Amino acid sequence: MIVFLRLFFIVVLLSMLAVTSWASTHVALWELPGEIWQHPWFIATLFDAYWGFFTFYLWLAWRERTLLRQMIWFVLIVLLGNIAMAGYMLWILFRLPASASMTDVLMRRSV
Repeated sequence: MIVFLRLFFIVVLLSMLAVTSWASTHVALWELPGEIWQHPWFIATLFDAYWGFFTFYLWLAWRERTLLRQMIWFVLIVLLGNIAMAGYMLWILFRLPASASMTDVLMRRSV
């Protein structure tokens, strides 16, 4: 399962970097037309994404023991979203042996 998760989050990270790079070469985020920022589905999508980011962050904050790491990851998740989340998961997954259990992935570290 660890190998599958590593591959999955590598795909997430690479695809998010690719689509973000592609989009940024076409138009800067701050140059979006005003009607997009006010569109109900754009607003709903932002709410959906950020509630997902905050939900993931609550687990991360519980899992990480130091306030500094919690704060750094909060800023990264708010600014980079799924890019940061995939990075965090890869950071965890590559520190575990391939034989690790899902408990090792999900539970708080002992140190």
